Amino acid sequence: MAQAGTRQATPAGRCGRPGSLEKKLPDVLLEIDHAWPGQGPIRLMFQDEARFGRISDTRRCWCPKPVRPLCQAMVTQEYTYAYAAVCVTDGALDSLILPHVNAACMQLFLDEVCARHPDERIVMVLDGAGWHQSTSLRLAHNLRLLTLPPYSPELNPVEHLWDDLREKSFHNRVFDSIDALECHLSDSLRNLELDHQRVRSIVAWPWIIDSLLN
Repeated sequence: MAQAGTRQATPAGRCGRPGSLEKKLPDVLLEIDHAWPGQGPIRLMFQDEARFGRISDTRRCWCPKPVRPLCQAMVTQEYTYAYAAVCVTDGALDSLILPHVNAACMQLFLDEVCARHPDERIVMVLDGAGWHQSTSLRLAHNLRLLTLPPYSPELNPVEHLWDDLREKSFHNRVFDSIDALECHLSDSLRNLELDHQRVRSIVAWPWIIDSLLN
């Protein structure tokens, strides 16, 4: 990887109102492409973090009649965090489990994503969280950040990945320790990373795909 520099702004580092991103994204990507000299295709990725803890998620479940299901519950307040960035075109998912949401952990994640795609120019769309905007972040040569409009999580397809992960991998489960939780989270994320078709079916929203075809 080439030497990293200070945090670099794109020609359109923030897309204004929530409704404007769907309309402006093709032009924004075209502007970034023209203003960003370098080799390799543009890889559009959406990024987000989610908190996972030892507070159990109790849901309905099936069992044979006349058995009544018994589900354990736990309210221990211990947490860890999953970082993820997904490419909507091919369903490629990059993820890390980190102990905090802060600039230092964000730096580790950005470096990991850039190392996985060294020959592509990554445009990463993310929300305006403080650690995403930190001036201490040092972006690699193949990364630009594009900030979502304020208060618009509905524009980020990674939110639906978290919903799917919680529903299929974490309902009606309790964990004896935070290490056990992280081990299960790691396995679940690894399975997602390997299943590009499943990921793409969740995140390939038509308006995003259309913006890449224009």
